[in-house]
Parts: sequence; C-alpha cells; structure tokens
Amino acid sequence: MTPRECFHAAMNHEQPERLLLDMGKHIGSIHRRAYVKLKEYLGDSSMINENVILDRMAQTVVPDESLLQRFDIDFRWIVPHWVQVTERKDVPGYIDMWGVPYKAAGDWDHCVVDGAPVRHATLQNIDDFQWPDPNDPEQFRGLRDKAKHLYENTDYVIGADAIKAGVLMNSLQMRGYDQFFMDLVIDRGFAEALMNRILTTLKEMWSRYMEEVGPYVQLAYVTDDLGSQSSLLISPKMFREMLKPRMKELNDHIKSLADVKLMFHTDGAVLPLVGDFPEMNVDILNPVQTSVSGLDDTFALKESFGDRLSFHGAIDVQQMLPNATTEQLEQEIARRIYDLGQSGGYILAPCHNIGHDIPPENVVTLYEKAREYGHDPAALQSRVENTPSFFSRTK
Repeated sequence: MTPRECFHAAMNHEQPERLLLDMGKHIGSIHRRAYVKLKEYLGDSSMINENVILDRMAQTVVPDESLLQRFDIDFRWIVPHWVQVTERKDVPGYIDMWGVPYKAAGDWDHCVVDGAPVRHATLQNIDDFQWPDPNDPEQFRGLRDKAKHLYENTDYVIGADAIKAGVLMNSLQMRGYDQFFMDLVIDRGFAEALMNRILTTLKEMWSRYMEEVGPYVQLAYVTDDLGSQSSLLISPKMFREMLKPRMKELNDHIKSLADVKLMFHTDGAVLPLVGDFPEMNVDILNPVQTSVSGLDDTFALKESFGDRLSFHGAIDVQQMLPNATTEQLEQEIARRIYDLGQSGGYILAPCHNIGHDIPPENVVTLYEKAREYGHDPAALQSRVENTPSFFSRTK
C-alpha cells in the first residue's frame, strides 16, 4: 500500500499495511540546534536546512527531503508563508499579522508574546484595529504548484499545514490572557465580537488557501490550545457555549472547500473535551500529550473514542524523548503503537517539536523502531503487558 492508501485505510479505521509516520509541519518539526546535532550524528552532508526556519517563534526548521526519506516519512506538508510581519525596532523580535509583538528570549531559541494590541479596545472601536488582510496573495504564493507536483509525482499524504492562528489562542494573545478570560464572563459582547472577527478572517484565509491547494491535499491542520499541563484553560461549559460553535464553524467551512480530513491541534490536559471534538467535525486529534493527566492512558483513550476519532502524535517530547534510555524508548514506542494503532486510526509522531534537549540517537531510534513495530500493532501485546510505561517508572 502507498502512504496515501494507508492513510485512507487508517482514517476509515481499517488496519493499514503499515503504520503512518509524520514529521515536518510547523508544530511537529525539529529545533534548529537539534537539527545540527542530528546532522552531525548521522554524518549526512545532504542536510543543509539548519537555517531554513519553518516556525520563527519555535525556531524549528524545514527538514531536508533526504532526512524525510531516511526516516521513511509518509507526509509532505504545504506551509503558508509568513506575511504581514514587521521587525521590531525597540528589541530583537517581530510583530505578527495580528499585531501581537514577540521578543527574542535567550539566543533566539524562542520568542515570547510581549504585549496585547487590543487590550484596551472597546466594542465601539474594535473595527479600528488594523486587521490582517486575508486576501494577501503572498500568503499562498507558489503553493498550488508545489501541492500539484507532490500529488501527481509522489504517493505521499499531502497536508495543508495550519494558518498559525486560532479563535481562542488569538483572542488571548490579542486581548491579554487575564483580560480575555474576564471578558468571557463580564463582557461577553466584546468577547464574541473579537472571536467573530478572528473567525471571519480565518475563514477568508482558508478560502484563499483551498483555492490554491484544495484539489491536491488530503489533510488540513487547524491549531488552538485548550489545556495547560494540569487542567483545561476554560471550563467545559464555557467552551461549549462560546468556543465550540465557532471552532466547528471554521472546521465545517474548511471541509466544505475540499475533500480533506481535518486534524485539530490542542496541547494540554483536554480529556474532558475529547468527546466534543467529533461533533466539531474533527477527524484527528493532535498531539495526544501523554505527559499530562488523562492522556497518559492511550489504551483507554482509544477504547473510549477510537470509533469516532483518529490520533496523531503520542510520543512525548517533554520528558520521555529527552530522558529515556534506549530500552525505555523502545518500550514506549511499542506501547503507543499497540494502544492506538490497532484497527487503524493512528499516525505516529512526536507530540510537539523535537527540542534541542533531545539526543539525536533517540530521534533515530524513534523512527527506526516505529517503522519496525508498525507493521503489526497487535503483535506487540506481549511486549507491553505487565511492563510499566516510562511515566509510571518515573513517578
């Protein structure tokens, strides 16, 4: 089976011939310093993209094609261009298209939000803000040709990487976390106006995006964040009243534009909301952050939701990949494939970016063992039974 055929089988909750492996989208690539270490470890002079930045905030790179082929990656991602971005003059950093200022931290390893552009806006003057131009031709220039080439000349699964914005994420960054959370309770009119304006802008951007790549992609990726390390950012009641309808509207819109599966990214301890995601027209949950409460038991997750959702990720980058021994890492890979990979519905990937604290040998082991174990997830039962996971051992 080709990668595309395996993808369709997995999404229909049928056992594909082999497990699908992913790497390379903007939440799911590799930090530039980790890339240099990996290049040196592999002795691969064809890896020249250490300065080709994919996500400026996270300082991840666009993986070289040679690395994707070495790791037998089944996906190729079409990535919108960063546009309407201005460099800051006061400090090293930039202001994104939504007016959110970032500043460099440390040695440009990461950038952090440094201000909220509509913190003092009111319902009466919210339209005075300089909103992004959703029809900027530079945002998607050249993507049609790239997607068409991949569709016609390869068997890879082609994904439309996210427009880096979300209804909740942008509301929090533009208004300020504290102020927007208060708005949801005491100034719902403003909160709704802000979310609706973000939603309308994103829908227009996705319309332009799918005009370019829709005939060629099999997967669309949308991002937001609903959880922290230990809890939800917002109560289930508030989520269902204020956010779920708008997120569903965006997802419905995207899927009306092209025949795609929709993958939804949210970090954090979001188990109380997972049952809502299929109702939002979500097909795949990313990243299954196994280091947080509730998502560590991937067997139970699959049992509870595997008939309605597929899963992407589940390989922890916070604790396990940086610290696991080779034996622990192999055991953890086997566990996640056994738990999530039976009867399809699983794409293995790191649950976030591969950071510079992850040893390159662990990166290589991850993809080599995932390919080895992924041909028959059920056969891993004896390997994972009665063996504690990495997280059980380290508690």
